[in-house]
Formats: sequence, C-alpha cells, structure tokens
Amino acid sequence: MKDRMLVMGRQAREAADGLRSAPAEARTRALNALSRRIGQAENRILQANALDVTAARDAGMSEALIDRLALTPARVQGMAHAVEQIADQPDPLGAEMARWTPANGLDIARVRTPIGVLGVIYESRPNVTADAAALCIRSGNAAILRCGSDCLQSSLAIAAVVGEALEEAGLPRAAVQLVETADREAVGLMLTGLDGAIDLLIPRGGKSLVQRVQDEARVAVLGHLEGLCHTYLHAAADVEVARAVVLNAKMRRVSVCGATETLLVDRAGAERLLPPVAADLMAAGCELRGDEEARALVAGMAPATLGDWTTEYLAPILAVRILDDLDAACAHIRAYGSGHTEAIVTTDAEAAERFAVRVDSAIVMINASTQFADGGEFGFGGEIGISTARLHARGPVGAEQLTTYKYVVRGTGQTRP
Repeated sequence: MKDRMLVMGRQAREAADGLRSAPAEARTRALNALSRRIGQAENRILQANALDVTAARDAGMSEALIDRLALTPARVQGMAHAVEQIADQPDPLGAEMARWTPANGLDIARVRTPIGVLGVIYESRPNVTADAAALCIRSGNAAILRCGSDCLQSSLAIAAVVGEALEEAGLPRAAVQLVETADREAVGLMLTGLDGAIDLLIPRGGKSLVQRVQDEARVAVLGHLEGLCHTYLHAAADVEVARAVVLNAKMRRVSVCGATETLLVDRAGAERLLPPVAADLMAAGCELRGDEEARALVAGMAPATLGDWTTEYLAPILAVRILDDLDAACAHIRAYGSGHTEAIVTTDAEAAERFAVRVDSAIVMINASTQFADGGEFGFGGEIGISTARLHARGPVGAEQLTTYKYVVRGTGQTRP
C-alpha cells in the first residue's frame, strides 16, 4: 500500500507540472469531454452506484445517508451539467489580481497560480468525484481522491470517465487519480503528505473524518466542519416568506450540509410566526424539538435538550428556540454554530444588515433558504466543499478558490541601492 501511494504522489506531482503549463484551452477541452462522457456513461455509472446502494442497505445505513449516496438519471445528468458550467467559467490561471508600479519603477503583478497537488478525502457522495476532478482540472491542480468505501464502485466508474476525458484532451491521466481501495491505511498515508507530494488536504465528510484530518495531517488542511446551520425569524419577518424559507431550508433535502438544524424565533414575533411555520414543517414530516416557550405555542413539539443546539441532524428533525432579540440570536449562533451558514428572515433592512455584520459564519443569507449554500447556486458550477476555515477560502470552494498567487516582477535593469 505505501509503495503504491508514494507512486501515486510522484505521478501527481509530475502531472501537476504538466497541468500548470497546459494552455487554458486544453483544460477546457478536458472539461467538455468529461461532461459529454458522463452523460454517455450514465448506465455504467448507475449500475456501479446500484452496487454501492445495495451494500449500504445491507449494512444498515440510514436512509438520510443513502440519499447522499444514491444516484439517479437526473443526478448523473446534474453532474454532467455541473462540469459543463465549470468548463464555461473563465480559466483562473494567470489572471492578474492586481498590478502596480512603485517608486523603484518595477512593474509588479500578482497573478493566480495553482496550489499544486490536492488530496481530497470524502465519504458518501459519489458526485464529489466528478466535482473535485472538474474543479482541479479548471484550476490547474492535480488531485489524489480517496472516497469512502460506501461509494467506491460509483467513484471508480466516474474516475474512469475522468481519465478518458483527460487523455482525449492530451492532458496527463495522472492529473486526477482515485485511490482504488477502501483500505483505511490510504487515508493515513495521505495525511503524511506522501513525501511532500500533497500540498493541501481537503476533507469532506462527517465530523469525525474532518477532525481526524485536522488532528493528524502533516500538510495544510482546508477544513469543512459540520453544517450546524440556523435560520432566525426576526420580529419583523413576513409570515409567508418565513413559512416558505424555513420549510425549504429544513425539508428540501435534510441530508445536505446547508440544511437548517436550528430555528431561532424573536419573542416579539413568536406568536404570529411560529405556529404557521411549525404547522408546515410538521405536515411535511418534520419532528420539532423546542424550548418551553416554543412548546407552549405549538402542540406536539417535543422538549429540546442542550444537545439539540449542537446536533447536525441530517434528518427531518429541527430544534426550535425563542429568544429576546437579534442580539440574543447572534449570541446563540456564536455559542453553538459551526460557522457554516446562517439566515435571517425580516422586512427590516437595518436588522438584516446588523445580522450580516455580527454573524461571523462563512455564509449569511438574508430572506433566503440556507440550502442555497452550494457552489452551483453561487455560480461556481460545482464545489469541492464548504469551507468553514478562516484562512485562504471560506464558503463554497470553487475553481478560483483552489488557486493561490505569485508575484511576477518586470524590470528594465533596476538594481537595489
């Protein structure tokens, strides 16, 4: 295992050099080929995914996690469309971020450049294989992908298509490599950096996976912690907007990291807002767990415990708390949130802006569902994850966020006195 992983690291490093120097048109050709080939390989991908889903059910995996794992014809076509969107984006490499001339007469430019080799470790979502491959190709980074055992067959099928697309475009096939085994030793070896081959690790999965990577990695990590997202109903919220936003934020897909897990309600508007919002949620099959005040307004609501404020359910369960005001809502988010995505529903523009300033999460929504926390919805085509880190990149991580920069300094013979 170790020898094979080290070989993958060396191949990735060599491929990164080729990808970095390739023209933007070649990377675009590879992405267009990948989009087309995913569509053509739909049956092959679905057959592989069926093996993963059957194995997951036999192992007793929850339906919420199976929803993350399962592919349908629409989801396969969605993968192809996401890659197409990434292909249509401007190539970020070489783009000037700034340019200036100081007193010494030097022409200084700050330009975008690839990070190098990315190690992406993820769990149940096979679409990450396509998203990560496409974003790395667009940003000029080589990638070593390690999926979870539950989506291995699906990912192998998608990775084969990626390799075919790279070869079609004349790019090194080793630019995107998938670890072809579920052996956990592979993760440990990637955390060492593979003798300096890996420049950045990106974990995408549950809290335990991310924590392990952050604790044990010997190279830089772009963190994606759990999505403990909040929606706050301000006293000035429009009741119909509140009903629509909260229902979508919780129940559109309960298994995504942008799903709202806690509903916060202003005490001044609770009697007007909470009962109709709760009725919609309960009619949709959502279990509500509330504090004493919330339960007094909504019959059938279970009591909440302290643990409910810190739980990412990924299930049709929602914690509900009534608070004094916007300041108290911000304090709750600061105390219990994971820094992912928070939303406010209000007709008070001043309150909305105050919430946006005070809440220091990667994404702040105003009168919109937290489920818009997605690279595709942000216009990135896809994402490699939602970063809750404070350095390098925050929020949806698309192709541009997978670049760093360097300085290109042009002179006319200057020497420093």
